[in-house]
Amino acid sequence: MTSLFSTLLFLLSFFLSPAAAANPRDNNGAYGSEPPFVGVVIGNEVSGLLPPADLARFLVTQRITHVRLSNPSLSLLAALNTTAVRILFVVPNSLLLAFASSPSSASAWASRFLLPFHNSISALAVGDDFSPSISPTLLLPALWSLSSALSPLRPTIPISTPLPFSIIIDPFPPSQAFFNRTLTADFLLPLLNFLSSTNSPLMLNLYPYYSFMRSRGIIPLDSALFKPLPPSKEEVDPNTLLHYTNLFDAMLDAARFALRTLNFSHIPILVAETGWPSAGDPGLEPFATRDNADTYNSNLIKHVVVDRGGTPLVPEQTPNVYIYELFNEDQRLGPESERHWGLFYGNGTPVYLLSVAGGGGFLADDSTNRTFCVAVDGADRKELQAALDWACGPGRANCSEIQPGEACYDPNDVRRHASYAFDSYYHKEGKVVGSCYFQGVAMVTTTDPSRTMALNKKSNMEELRLGDCG
Repeated sequence: MTSLFSTLLFLLSFFLSPAAAANPRDNNGAYGSEPPFVGVVIGNEVSGLLPPADLARFLVTQRITHVRLSNPSLSLLAALNTTAVRILFVVPNSLLLAFASSPSSASAWASRFLLPFHNSISALAVGDDFSPSISPTLLLPALWSLSSALSPLRPTIPISTPLPFSIIIDPFPPSQAFFNRTLTADFLLPLLNFLSSTNSPLMLNLYPYYSFMRSRGIIPLDSALFKPLPPSKEEVDPNTLLHYTNLFDAMLDAARFALRTLNFSHIPILVAETGWPSAGDPGLEPFATRDNADTYNSNLIKHVVVDRGGTPLVPEQTPNVYIYELFNEDQRLGPESERHWGLFYGNGTPVYLLSVAGGGGFLADDSTNRTFCVAVDGADRKELQAALDWACGPGRANCSEIQPGEACYDPNDVRRHASYAFDSYYHKEGKVVGSCYFQGVAMVTTTDPSRTMALNKKSNMEELRLGDCG
């Protein structure tokens, strides 16, 4: 294994990773006794993103408790403030200059966007795009300005900044990792002192996907996806003799060893971004597939929320993690994969269904059999009627309750009737692949149409009010 690590050291010292924070005020595996959580990132470049009130309801329906938002609107903050969802608030780079040069500007901004909603805000992530050229001059002063602006709050809101994994040099084997020395004196040491003094975490963007891709076959795909490895393929750190069964833990421990070298091992790590794309350019990004994305994110959730086994170096500490991302950002530029990191499409339809035993239906998790078949919003009424007729006729779905005079006939609406029939057929067929298609006018969802909500063609949420007629 030593020779393998030597090869990794050479190949992976040039990693550039493509971001959430821990909070002692709420669930945080690193800070207190509460169990670790998995949150989600919600980007801004999504076509037809749900309106604030509908988005808040969608999060509750999907059992999402933590979100990371970049410069959210007041209306979205107000909507989330009525729920138990906790917000990692990202301050964009565009505000750093004002806050760094004027603490009063930071205070005025905090009075408007943070203080009224402080019970919903778990942490502050200052800066949304790390740049070594601006960090010492703008980021550090902005951190102190915002810390001062929030100082009256008790308990305080942790403040940090998301950093790319590329600031860690020689990450394999983990025990020899260290921070980029060109950044240490002017930026990293002052930052770590700030985090230590404010009881805030180190926020790290950690992407096994990119590390795997750049290793050019040296890292096993199964290691990147949390799949079981035979003992002969486990990575063994020759300095500590710790065994690594997945790349995620190895990268985390590399960061912890880097903190140790600067005497800041007490600072916890929060994974501000991680994920796997579900599609990409087949020639350049062959491992960006739905199966791999499903496997990575499902196993990640199990690793953090169910297993809670920490890492080989610190088995008693399981970090909080934010998955990048909740919705596909179809408006993003760049490689094809940039538009396919989401768990859902912008209209709330799952890109794929996660499978996490013990996940309890979290994030479109189908392990509890909580999937349903409903009519696609905006589908042509004639096509819906034809599909409804087939389902209730040759398809032999149980459509007795949507006949005139029966309990689920009213309201007499073809989309509602079609959803009833489609779901009956889908369950009758054992939810097999292809049983929820109906020539493209049906879709699988994790939202129970009998009790909750569906999306209309304008991406608004409306109550179906079907009682038990879903």
